[in-house]
Amino acid sequence: MPQTETDARPARWLLLIHQIPAKPAYQRVKVWRRLQGLGAVAIKNAVHALPANEQSQEDFEWLLKEIRDGGGEALICEARLVDGLSDEQVEAMFNAAREADYDALAKEIRTLAEALGADTAAARGELRSRLSRLKAGVAQTASIDFFGANGRETVDGLLAGLEATLGEEGAMAGTTANSLPVSGDRDALTGRVWVTRQRVYIDRIASAWLIRRFIDSAATFKFVAGKGYVPQPGELRFDMFEAEFTHEGDRCTFEVLLSKADPNDPALIAIAEIVHDIDLKDAKFAREETSGIAHLMTGLCATSKDDMQRVDRGSAVLDDLYEYFRKRRN
Repeated sequence: MPQTETDARPARWLLLIHQIPAKPAYQRVKVWRRLQGLGAVAIKNAVHALPANEQSQEDFEWLLKEIRDGGGEALICEARLVDGLSDEQVEAMFNAAREADYDALAKEIRTLAEALGADTAAARGELRSRLSRLKAGVAQTASIDFFGANGRETVDGLLAGLEATLGEEGAMAGTTANSLPVSGDRDALTGRVWVTRQRVYIDRIASAWLIRRFIDSAATFKFVAGKGYVPQPGELRFDMFEAEFTHEGDRCTFEVLLSKADPNDPALIAIAEIVHDIDLKDAKFAREETSGIAHLMTGLCATSKDDMQRVDRGSAVLDDLYEYFRKRRN
């Protein structure tokens, strides 16, 4: 039979289908831990997926050998999803797993930062050791963050702030905004293409609104994959890894960009506090409006997959919110 255009599409996923004997029990635990380490997600009982590429195939082949050596059965197959689950749903499963990892790391970093409050010179060496372990954990999570999950920028910013507090040299590359020539020059921020990750949510939506309304009304935006993007001349990145403007310490990208817009505007400060608490999930400001805005943005994103459409619809919400805070203080 001739191959149709649909049949010719490359497989997007590798599936490991396995069966492991009930005993010894440690074998199941061992396989589960290996799957977690690879970043695989379970799409069915005993069916785990990874994005289809050479590294994933090699990883699964080694695990297949371990399963068979332990008395189990396993096979690897390439798959295109036709019905039941969509590619977007599987991507969402990967992102949910990595977001949970980033949230756990952020909590650990905050706990370590709190420990600095009672720090002594004798304890500082232990704190540095814990910081090194956390950085290794972030690197491991980032290596299996296949689709650019939310949370990486938060963790990078918290780590950089912790390094600065501990007097570490060489802050992380993801938080370089203040060292750039553009940071003190508003003119250098106009006429640019602003680049951020696809599947925008609160911080990126609010940052795009702030850029377009208060920094450059003619700004254009580009939405790219979360990993591996190389910026072109005339582009500025925000809220993504190694961006010119991203999280700094415990400040989200919107808060960082606010210093380039109007940092003394009480209405913008109120919005920044809401964006911060939704994005960082630390309840730092505990504003009463936060929960409602979070639900609005979640619903907005659920009904629109187009990033520019999300920005436009979110901007309308933020326009109204800005007017509300501006008039409330008058």
